[in-house]
Amino acid sequence: MLQIEKKKCFIALGQFLSQFSLHDTQKNKTVLFNDLFYDDFVQLIEISQSHNGWFTPEQVYHAIQSWAHALTEPNLDQWLSKYEWTNVEPKTVGLILAGNIPLVGFHDFLSVLISGHKVLVKTSSNDQYLIKFLAKYLISMYPEFENYITFTEGKLENFDAVIATGSNNTARYFEYYFKEKPSIIRKNRNSVAVLNGGETHEELQALGEDIFRYFGLGCRNVSKLFVPKEYDFQPFFKAIFSFGEHIHYEKYANNYDYNKAVFLMSNFKLLDNEFLILKEDKSYASPIASLFYEYYENLDEVQKQLEQDADQIQCVVSKNLIPHSIPFGKTQQPELWEYADGVDTIDFLIKL
Repeated sequence: MLQIEKKKCFIALGQFLSQFSLHDTQKNKTVLFNDLFYDDFVQLIEISQSHNGWFTPEQVYHAIQSWAHALTEPNLDQWLSKYEWTNVEPKTVGLILAGNIPLVGFHDFLSVLISGHKVLVKTSSNDQYLIKFLAKYLISMYPEFENYITFTEGKLENFDAVIATGSNNTARYFEYYFKEKPSIIRKNRNSVAVLNGGETHEELQALGEDIFRYFGLGCRNVSKLFVPKEYDFQPFFKAIFSFGEHIHYEKYANNYDYNKAVFLMSNFKLLDNEFLILKEDKSYASPIASLFYEYYENLDEVQKQLEQDADQIQCVVSKNLIPHSIPFGKTQQPELWEYADGVDTIDFLIKL
């Protein structure tokens, strides 16, 4: 398949996805293969929560809209234009996908196909239906994709390279098991925000999106704040008030109650607004419904710490306080060229 043909297929997929949103799902008669896929995709979105209790319609629609915005011709051109494609020899690339948020493995899936390789996919049991549906759409649009896309429920076999995502424990297994193959092995990471007290109400509201989107389950979700000594948390609590609806969702509420009880039994000092627990802690990975914070005396110390712990950090959010940080509200809207763990997936793939 020529890359231009594959690119057209993903642009069409983006147009298909653009029809589906939480409050304004509308069928566009110009979208290809709507007669075969539109109604079934609406139904799949609505039942996704039965497959994974965290995949509420709101969260699934958000993931779909994120991909609809990403899969446009200008975005694909900007992403792919810097690479040299002439010497790519098609290989079979195994993917072991995570399932913590909807379509979390789709970027790897897209990268393998757009680079000219075949993809052998082992999905997570927590997110196995959405990506298979999109694969069927791509195959219907361009039947040759059927020779490039394979899903497996067993162990990966007959592949040339692998991209695997898991916990720190499973990563050690992956590193051993795939030691003879070219690989990208992804481990646990977390995201942080650095504040100085000068943030506006709107910026702190946007930070709430970084914290609460997907219930905080993603590696791009902010799980820790760095704040100056004597920081006043009241403006922060006021700004995130609208996210209080999360506490009415049973799985989130159960985690809130459990983690609060554990913290209190350990006599930790907590800040609490009845739907989010703030705990002073030097760790990066806070449990669901909680957020760690750490005081700092100067920003140079924070920057040095984040550089030292770069292998644990996915994103840094700030108002230009830290070099290369992301604006508030943008962690769950990555561009195609913003790679997980800072590893250039396309560069890895075209050099196989």
